[in-house]
Amino acid sequence: MKKLLIIHVIAMSVLIMSLPKEACCQAIQKEDCIFLSGLHHTCKGMAYWYDKSNGGIESITGIPYSELGCQNCHVNSCDVCHKSETLGKISYSTEMARNPELCLKCHAREASMLKIDKAAGQEDVHFANGMQCMDCHSGKEIHGDGVEYNSMKQAGAMDTKCEDCHETVSESVSHTIHQEKLDCKACHVRHVVSCLNCHFETMVTQGKRVATPVSDWVFLMNDKDGKVTSANTQTFVVEDNKTFLMFAPQNSHSIQKDGRKCNDCHATEIVKQLQEGETDLTWRENGEIRQAHGVIPVVADVKYNFIYQAYEDGKWVPVSEPLPPGLQYVGFGEPLSREQLDKLTKLKLSK
Repeated sequence: MKKLLIIHVIAMSVLIMSLPKEACCQAIQKEDCIFLSGLHHTCKGMAYWYDKSNGGIESITGIPYSELGCQNCHVNSCDVCHKSETLGKISYSTEMARNPELCLKCHAREASMLKIDKAAGQEDVHFANGMQCMDCHSGKEIHGDGVEYNSMKQAGAMDTKCEDCHETVSESVSHTIHQEKLDCKACHVRHVVSCLNCHFETMVTQGKRVATPVSDWVFLMNDKDGKVTSANTQTFVVEDNKTFLMFAPQNSHSIQKDGRKCNDCHATEIVKQLQEGETDLTWRENGEIRQAHGVIPVVADVKYNFIYQAYEDGKWVPVSEPLPPGLQYVGFGEPLSREQLDKLTKLKLSK
């Protein structure tokens, strides 16, 4: 059965390569090739969060997603990942597709994270032990299963779970207290890389993506299963001083073997600020922009302040009077409740 599937994929790929690019999708129907419905081909995730009907940034840009260059970022055929050349002869190779460097060409944020962690001598525990992307991610995740998911964070889109390999966890105070309330990533994701000040006009007019990357922090949200998990943020700057802020669950692949300590999340200065309803995540100090560090819970009725910057003539210029940001939670996650925040104010946990 497996051989027949491989033969089918190769045959379809040969047919695709023999046709003009504009004729490919007309010749091969989605019901005949599940890859055409997969996220690597459709890249529907970006269109989903951008859409104004989902509270996306389109609500302040006024430009439909179909008019943006983002839609061109997708895998056209098997060649992108499987094409291999040996002694001048071209063939398909599963080994080629297992190369992490191939994955990181598109997954740029993960590439940045790995570079930062390696420089700091704190590599992801899996990569440090020689594991590769495909040791965890299944062929179904890569090629799809015939369902057009809106996001890789949507239920059913991804198979990979920590529990697939870690069937049991060691006995500890944290595991005992949190039980099924926390996802593994809430404690074992070291930090995330956030893109701040993504400049929309530069992307539209020049086809160039510019932003200020920030790391050494991690956010907490509720995932689609109601467990607290790691999350990330992203901010945008649009003409006329418009700004946009989004939060979404994310696994950054910066995994640490030992989980966080109680006081990394509980009764921190940031938690105290959140209780008061406002916190600064970036701010100006002595002429430079500083940032918050550590664990930052995401709560719906809290104001998160940033220094928003516009990209002008190759330089970052602070937006003097930014409008209040549009706010979006789109990655199949929800902010923490006030009750959850109240629990984070207490450092002394019950046994």
